[in-house]
Amino acid sequence: MEFITGLWDTFVALVHTFKLSDALDVLLVSFIIYNGIKLIRETRAEQLVKGIIILMGVYVASVVIHLNMMKTLLDYFFNFTIIALLVIFQPEIRRALEQIGRSKIGSKYWFQISSEEAEKVLQQKRKCINAVVEAAGKFQKSKTGALMVFEMQTKLGDIIDTGTIVNAEPSVPIIGNIFWNKAPLHDGAMVIRDGMIYAAGCILPLTKSDKVSIDLGTRHRAAIGMSENSDAIVVVVSEETGQISIAVNGVLTRNYTRETLQSALEALLLPEENANGEKRASRIPSIRRGRKS
Repeated sequence: MEFITGLWDTFVALVHTFKLSDALDVLLVSFIIYNGIKLIRETRAEQLVKGIIILMGVYVASVVIHLNMMKTLLDYFFNFTIIALLVIFQPEIRRALEQIGRSKIGSKYWFQISSEEAEKVLQQKRKCINAVVEAAGKFQKSKTGALMVFEMQTKLGDIIDTGTIVNAEPSVPIIGNIFWNKAPLHDGAMVIRDGMIYAAGCILPLTKSDKVSIDLGTRHRAAIGMSENSDAIVVVVSEETGQISIAVNGVLTRNYTRETLQSALEALLLPEENANGEKRASRIPSIRRGRKS
């Protein structure tokens, strides 16, 4: 009974000293822990975390039952834990920092352009979407493999450096020539920047996820890998089946037609409001019609 009373008194004293800054502190730490768990969940980092927890349990046990050699060994290990964690979790830390960098906070003030320039960019993007959709439809019928990357906020300079600069107006003949199976650039990816075909023959990083279906080939794995490492929108056409897919944020959706591909790309690439300030209808459901891999 005295224990419960003492516990209650401690709780009441804590409540009386609790300030708004303490609540904010708790919320921020909880947010960081939650996002940290979400970041490593379903990745190889999850197994590493389990391993570290097991080592911590072994360390506690070695202290309790006086296993001095084991304790000393683990002491040396934990002395370098911070450096080890930075090395081990480098991909996850990089991904988290990139996600923070993609935040739109203040971007509308930092990167303002005139209404005329905005309208010009919008028209260029529409032209590019139309060309990609029409080309993808032709590739679907002829079963021509293609990999087309729309650069978003994350700049893909390191990916572009692996290919050849094209910097051409988007059109069905140009896209068709790039992915013609005897063309020198057909095996790589085409990168689209600001509605222009900027580079071709680019090499993309393959996904390291072991959750990807074994039915998917290198093109699809590269599309998923590119979308995992950046905010790029990747359209891929299968050479074996002619099936059209889109990779966004590490998720591949499949079975697109020309119509659903058009709707999905417009929803992903065009602004929420048109030039007259009217909100266009959301086309996100069109994306969900594709089957998630």
